[in-house]
Amino acid sequence: MKTYSLKGADINREWWVIDASVMPLGKLAVVIADKLMGKSKVTYTPHIDNGDYVVVVNAKNIVVTGAKMTQKKYYRHSGFPGGIKELKLEEVIEKDPARAIREAVKGMLPKNKLSADRLARLRIFEGAEHAHVAQNPKEIK
Repeated sequence: MKTYSLKGADINREWWVIDASVMPLGKLAVVIADKLMGKSKVTYTPHIDNGDYVVVVNAKNIVVTGAKMTQKKYYRHSGFPGGIKELKLEEVIEKDPARAIREAVKGMLPKNKLSADRLARLRIFEGAEHAHVAQNPKEIK
C-alpha cells in the first residue's frame, strides 16, 4: 500500500455557499476553514492547496453567543507610541461585517505560506444576494 500524494494538476475546486445567520461565528469559521483547506476531501494533502471557494451571505446578521457583542474586541496598531486602536464586535459589524468573519477564519487557518491564497478564496457578502450564481455553488447545511 502506498501513500497518495495529490499533484497540482489534479486539483478540483468546488464552490460552496453558507449563510452566516444560521450558526454562531466560531462554528461558522471552523466550517469555512475546513472547506478552504480541503480537509474534508479524500485527496487532502498538507503541502498542496486543495481547498474550495466559499461564499458567505448574510454577514450583517452574524450570530454570537453570550456577551461577545460588547466584550469581544479587535485591536490594531499604527506603529507609533500610543497608537493602539480598539473596536468592539458590534462596532466592527456596523462598519464592516466581513472583517469579523475574515479574522475569525484567518485565526482558524494554519499560519504558513498557503494561508493567504486560502483566505483569498473566501468571498463575503453583507446581504442574501451574491455575485457568484454562475458558479452554481452548493449550499452548506
